[in-house]
Amino acid sequence: MSGVRFATNLVRRPTRLAGRTAGLAAELARIGVGRSDVAPHEKDRRFAEEAWARNPLFRRLLQAYLAAGQTARGLVEDADLDWGDGQRMGFIVDNLVEASAPSNNPFLNPAVLKRVLDTGGGNLAEGSRRLVRDFATAPRVPAMVEPDAFEVGTDLAVTPGQVVLRTDMFELIQYTPTTAKVRTVPLLIVPPTINKYYVIDLAEQRSLVEHLVASGQQVYCISWRNPDARHADWGVDSYGRAIIEAMDASQAIARTEQVAVLGICAGGMLSSMVMAHLAATGDLDRVAAFSLAVTVLDQAQAGLPSALLSRKAAAASTKVSREKGYLDGRMLAEVFAWLRPNDLVWNYWVNNYLLGRAPKAFDILYWNADPVRMTAAMHRDFMELAITNGLTEPGAATMLGSELDLSKVDVDTYAVAGIADHLCDWESCYRTTQLLGGDIRFVLSTSGHIAAMVNPPGNPKASFQTAPDHPEDAQQWLQQASKVKGTWWDDYVDWLAARTGPERGKPRRHGSAAFEPVCAAPGTYVHDR
Repeated sequence: MSGVRFATNLVRRPTRLAGRTAGLAAELARIGVGRSDVAPHEKDRRFAEEAWARNPLFRRLLQAYLAAGQTARGLVEDADLDWGDGQRMGFIVDNLVEASAPSNNPFLNPAVLKRVLDTGGGNLAEGSRRLVRDFATAPRVPAMVEPDAFEVGTDLAVTPGQVVLRTDMFELIQYTPTTAKVRTVPLLIVPPTINKYYVIDLAEQRSLVEHLVASGQQVYCISWRNPDARHADWGVDSYGRAIIEAMDASQAIARTEQVAVLGICAGGMLSSMVMAHLAATGDLDRVAAFSLAVTVLDQAQAGLPSALLSRKAAAASTKVSREKGYLDGRMLAEVFAWLRPNDLVWNYWVNNYLLGRAPKAFDILYWNADPVRMTAAMHRDFMELAITNGLTEPGAATMLGSELDLSKVDVDTYAVAGIADHLCDWESCYRTTQLLGGDIRFVLSTSGHIAAMVNPPGNPKASFQTAPDHPEDAQQWLQQASKVKGTWWDDYVDWLAARTGPERGKPRRHGSAAFEPVCAAPGTYVHDR
């Protein structure tokens, strides 16, 4: 129906349609005689090969593609669609434009033709082998990293610690202090439930956990189990109960009456619901500080994922997960890849299949290719929350029997978002400042969804923006925000230190008499596939 409305709106605006068509024809004529100035963006790596600029045939081919793509995208703007239709049609047109790039065609890409001559066609043979391997199983997109590029526990997730609690649903990791003194109040990290926790504990010098431990924080982290059909009934209440259980254990081991909580992405949504539940039951005093990273609580116009969601689509997808008992994380990975087709699909199509090369080893992409299944009940609950936008209306959503009102969550909150995030639109993350009731510090990182989390010190390009006031309009906040050089990690450490109590001597052992260590970090659940 979005397509129908797109076509209908263009028919109703014949002047704009004619103008776009005439403009394209004129540009193609200039391209034909070699007088066009159309050129790719200087950062577009697809056309870095010298032949695209120097060879007359390749140059004209590239310019014709760019001109046609600009026209197609312009037609979406000319149609004056509402927000949802505009997002959906923009997604379709973007995918069609990116797919039709001449760089994706082995007969039109000069780098591929040169590679064929250099290898005697061996690159295409190797690429064919890779294509068959990749598309034999989900996710059916080009591999972004070799399956044996890294090993969890050896190359990744190497910050020392011990699993001090194991339940059917999660393992709780207590990290080993590296400072003589630690903050009194422990920090519990609640990672996403649809990815493994070690995005916040990648390689050395690229680990948020390592950075927090080095700053004197007592850090605990949940490592969720990768569920299967046996766990189909685990819904938001089950996960909320697990978070509270992890909070209880962290407080008991640290011998404190309070705990700080950091929720990430979907883990942030669950943590927010738990905070509202604690507020409803009078137990919110146990939370010394609350933090959210790349988390959307207000689902209204929350980027392309929100635009693609409907009652009909949700019913179809939940029917599939209900029959299997879970939603396969590899299916989600496939969907997410097509949200950024140029970077996450066609880039690897050319590298892996046309050039016949192995993708570079990159720790973030290895983590991205290591997904977790979502239980049928959790899938159902998340879809309902998204469609009803239940967290924005007091009493519209529940957690463990409590009607939720986020405005009652009046603890200090630190929220970080990424300005280039394609999954959790930063403006949607910002609207959290209007939902929670406490003092909030909102920080906008100059990065995307995952790079916002992996933001270690030492990067000269790293910066973030923040402001003391939080008006209702996100763009108004951005205009008054000041830019700070460096990583938000350091800013967060300072903010957290002011709220996690005085320093005391570091614990002499992991766990306690009631929570004896089970095994060394990263535990066992993280290895489940």
